Amino acid sequence: MRGRFITFEGGEGGGKSTQIRLLAEALRTAGLEVTATREPGGAPGAEDIRALLVQGDVGRWDAITEALLHSAARRDHLVRTVWPALERGDWVVCDRYADSTLAYQGFGHGLATESLETLYRVVAGNFVPDLTIILDLPAEAGLSRAGGRGGGEDRYERMGLEFHRRLRDGFLAIAARHPHRCAVIDATGSIEAVQARVWAAVKDRLGLTA
Repeated sequence: MRGRFITFEGGEGGGKSTQIRLLAEALRTAGLEVTATREPGGAPGAEDIRALLVQGDVGRWDAITEALLHSAARRDHLVRTVWPALERGDWVVCDRYADSTLAYQGFGHGLATESLETLYRVVAGNFVPDLTIILDLPAEAGLSRAGGRGGGEDRYERMGLEFHRRLRDGFLAIAARHPHRCAVIDATGSIEAVQARVWAAVKDRLGLTA
């Protein structure tokens, strides 16, 4: 039986990494095989591309180049990690996916949604997540949280408050356009409160009884 593909989206500092770890633990406790992964990255070639995107000067790429780099990383990730895991029957939980490209390069940098959707179809065809969790919080709060993480992967975080406000608007617009796929989760509470909201959405949308 094919597995399920769950993606986590949202602005910087929303707690995606923590909630993915907690969801993966809960799914394993429910008896499921889980592959936790991320974009950009999640496969050797895609991880090489990740460094080009999340490190360095804010202006090192224009929006089209960014979209192409993300798409190249996505293709490698799908072919080498996501699709094989789903074929094995794993539940794949992914930190960011194509909605981030629509939000960052589309709403954030102004590329046309139609162009980005065409590029996505070249990369992935009609493949879409079974469920997308959008962790939502004000841009100011997210940037404040993200500022203390370190690690050098802060290129997008340095793009300014107005850029990040556009990202939030973008993710909410995507959720409104795809209500059957997307669940918007308030990410402003405690880790435990957000975890409970995420788990409730996963059980409700994907029919888990555990």
